[in-house]
Amino acid sequence: MQLSKKSRYGLRALIDLASAPQNQYVSLSNIAERGEIPAQFLEQVFASFRRAGLVKALKGPQGGYQLARNPKYITVAEVLEILEGSYRIADEDVSPESRCYAVSETMQECLINPINQAMERFLTELTLEELKADYQQRLNNGQDMYYI
Repeated sequence: MQLSKKSRYGLRALIDLASAPQNQYVSLSNIAERGEIPAQFLEQVFASFRRAGLVKALKGPQGGYQLARNPKYITVAEVLEILEGSYRIADEDVSPESRCYAVSETMQECLINPINQAMERFLTELTLEELKADYQQRLNNGQDMYYI
């Protein structure tokens, strides 16, 4: 599995949004600038988030976006499903009449299914709140460093 730029940018933007003060709307241009994300690309990503009910939008000069739910209830699995449709390793489509059917089934049962199950467990347990907390800790650690 490879995490696409769309997913990386989407998660980066949501971490930024989750880090904003509660009930504050944040403009896409600010998120794009801080996250070094192309603004037009971010608009498409946030349209998907809005359709899925992950974010709320407010129009006008004080407008922008905010999370529709508490970040501790938003999982990375949910975000990836919104942006990618599926993050699972796809099954191999091999006909039962094929000479490689048995080896394909072995790979599916012994390799692909366990990887998908482990990935599913991990991504459904990892929340946006955890990503935000790690991000903020890294920011604070960087600010506390003194150079001589």
